[in-house]
Amino acid sequence: MSAVSAPRRIELAAFLRSRRARITPQDVGMPPGLRRRTPGLRREEVAQLAGVGVTWYTWLEQGRPINASVQVLDAVARTLRLDVTERQHLYRLAGVPFVREQAAEAEAVGQEVQDIIDALDPLAAVVYNARYDVLACNAAYRYTFPSVRLDSPADRNVLRRLFTGPACCSAFIDRSEELPRMVAQLRGAYGRHVGEPVWESFIEQMVRWSAEFARMWASGDVAPPGQRIKTIQHASVGIVRLASTSLAVDAAPEHRIVVYTPVDEESRVRMARLRELPDPLVGCPEHARPLSQLAGEREESRLP
Repeated sequence: MSAVSAPRRIELAAFLRSRRARITPQDVGMPPGLRRRTPGLRREEVAQLAGVGVTWYTWLEQGRPINASVQVLDAVARTLRLDVTERQHLYRLAGVPFVREQAAEAEAVGQEVQDIIDALDPLAAVVYNARYDVLACNAAYRYTFPSVRLDSPADRNVLRRLFTGPACCSAFIDRSEELPRMVAQLRGAYGRHVGEPVWESFIEQMVRWSAEFARMWASGDVAPPGQRIKTIQHASVGIVRLASTSLAVDAAPEHRIVVYTPVDEESRVRMARLRELPDPLVGCPEHARPLSQLAGEREESRLP
């Protein structure tokens, strides 16, 4: 951005201030506070929510000649809830190429991140985005949730599989607790993407495909990601209890590495047994079938 002309920097500064002024603390889950002289969010609040330095963001709003990467601008755009047109305008003023969300995700989950989650094996590890798309995973995750191998990379979404498959075959024993929490986390992230075509299309599809999802979505509940104990049913080995821990991915603020750690000795033993199975079962104990059989049927259905 240091090569951007002074008039363009001035326009960028004015644009950012106008976008910041329209967002209230309540919009982002912050207390309103007393004696707020600034309409909307304060600069330091935007910096905190976007995960950038207060001084850097202040200089950006002041139109100073500083460098701004695509990743950092994307974090600022999400915090300010810019739609696609506004994001394009932001990038144009900053003098950097506009990168749509799908391209940014593909670049963010590079070989370095894949190496990290592979190194966490035998703990199951996965990279999710805010919509619960599975962007990358390690071998232990594929054994723990074998159904992920049935979907093409573009279709690997946890919420889609949980809400469109039979309830009895859900991976979660405590489905009535886990699913509302996941939808509430999705809704919290959706607030940063209202109006974006990818998000609007995803929500529309989920509401159309699942009355259960539609009911939970209509509740309006929001929740942040956090550590949880998840009770998994696996037809091949039985019940496994795992602690899920979320780790941030610096290059993509809304992506997170989630690591699943057995919480007791029985769960550790069962996770180890999973690695010895050449053809794990998929589904609940009553309807489970070998992964290879389901994969073969999936391939047949794709033939012309």
